[in-house]
Amino acid sequence: MDSIYIETTIVSYLTSRPSGHVVTAARQLLTRQWWDEERHNYELVSSQYVLQEAARGDATFARQRLDALDGVPLLDLPDEVGELGDELLARSVLPPQARLDALHIAASAYHAVDFLLTWNCKHIANAKILPQIRAALTDLGYAVPTICTPEEMLGDDFSFR
Repeated sequence: MDSIYIETTIVSYLTSRPSGHVVTAARQLLTRQWWDEERHNYELVSSQYVLQEAARGDATFARQRLDALDGVPLLDLPDEVGELGDELLARSVLPPQARLDALHIAASAYHAVDFLLTWNCKHIANAKILPQIRAALTDLGYAVPTICTPEEMLGDDFSFR
């Protein structure tokens, strides 16, 4: 069974109030559909980094995000994960302010997770950055997870309800 690292934006879109912004609303619907219909087909994993981010902000929504993650196994985070994240920053794959994003990538690569599921299209699922992520991880001898969004995981099997 393929494994999927659940990054913070997934539970954020899953639990947030319906948005009036068309793109955000579509992402919320796609995330809910993937979560309801597809997540059981994968071994979900996450990390303490996600729990830390999910716990931030409004207490009610933070609780909902953490509840969504309840039961999702957390990956171990040995020092090598932090070192790999820092190396991604040192190679300018991601900007310094995106350290947590680098750590999500590092955790999934270190543990050879098959997919990293995210809506973070600024620093993670970004077509301009993905080749640099792949090159750096390959150069460092790590597995390269497929970084994608719930929309990509649904393929043609989605419909807006």
